[in-house]
Amino acid sequence: MSDVAVYMVVNLEITDAVEYRKYEKGFFGLLKKYQGTFIAYDDNHDHLEGDSPRDGRMIIFSFPSEKLAKDWFADADYQELSEFRRAGTTMKFLSMVRGVPPRG
Repeated sequence: MSDVAVYMVVNLEITDAVEYRKYEKGFFGLLKKYQGTFIAYDDNHDHLEGDSPRDGRMIIFSFPSEKLAKDWFADADYQELSEFRRAGTTMKFLSMVRGVPPRG
């Protein structure tokens, strides 16, 4: 595993706002626990090119390393919390994208 930053890219559709709000309330504390940074979310993003436009919410957040990202995802508290997300959304994807390593 590398020490380069990783970016989590998410696409989901909210199907039950009450359940999803329960997830949101606990999400940021767990993100911070693993040094994560919330970058953006957008419910009205623009599709510029390609044959697979995305409906729903796009979310981007990052971690300083792949290890921290995987530890966050495997955290028992996060997995318990994510049950609210699973109950309140249709997950299209949650992908980890590795950043560019430093040159030198």
